[in-house]
Amino acid sequence: MMLKDLFASDGVYPTLARVRAIGYQAVEVSQVPMTPENVAALERSRDELGVQIASLSAAVSAPRGFAGDSLEHDFDKIVADARRLDASHLRIGMLPFAAMESLDTVLAFCARADEFAVRLRDHGIRLAYHNHHLEFTKYDGQYLLDLIAEEAPALDLEVDVHWVQRGGLDPVRMLSTYGERITLVHLKDYRIAPIAPEAFDLLAQGDFAGFMSAFTNTVQFAEVGEGSLDFAAILAECRAQGVRFAFVEQDDLYGRTALDCLQTSYDNLIALGAADLF
Repeated sequence: MMLKDLFASDGVYPTLARVRAIGYQAVEVSQVPMTPENVAALERSRDELGVQIASLSAAVSAPRGFAGDSLEHDFDKIVADARRLDASHLRIGMLPFAAMESLDTVLAFCARADEFAVRLRDHGIRLAYHNHHLEFTKYDGQYLLDLIAEEAPALDLEVDVHWVQRGGLDPVRMLSTYGERITLVHLKDYRIAPIAPEAFDLLAQGDFAGFMSAFTNTVQFAEVGEGSLDFAAILAECRAQGVRFAFVEQDDLYGRTALDCLQTSYDNLIALGAADLF
């Protein structure tokens, strides 16, 4: 996801050559059209650069305006792409918007996702569900993520440690709780930024509402090791639970380039002795 603009402007292979030069060994493909050209470039990157295409993305169904592949309409193509690229995992990036409407729509999504998880296992592919903060909404005292895990038992989980923190839970405890169910992890930090100087101008002008908006919106995504998450403990728990891949991700770069952010995260992860995970 961080590289999609570079893929479009510079090409898949040249971009992944720069990522590999930083030291990253594996990637997850998200928000990138799986066109014949892109699939071929990913295959070349694997063969010539040694970049492992560890995980691909797909929706369960294709909502209106959705341009990517979906399991309901493109199952055979998705399996063929995964086999061609030696991708062992497929992941659902988020709960579909339509499924967010009610508990009933969530449960319907779970049933369908579980069916596809079972079918994909027959092809040697694991299907995982990636969380945001919405999954920590409670229904009758139970977190939505727990309901999804119960109602779709064939699904693996891809835990995003930033979104767990934003949802109010401890990422290390989450990793421990779900254990072997977690095969993939997203590593991104959680930072509280200083209040922007412009907000104090608003305050001086009497715009209290504008100042309070800035005050309450200081949560940022951050490079790994540049925020407040305890990555030494997170990485130790990833190893303890047998996590297969841990992917560095940053949703907003705040003016930096994707490659600069990836370099910072890489340097901090190397300092923590985590080269084997990514």
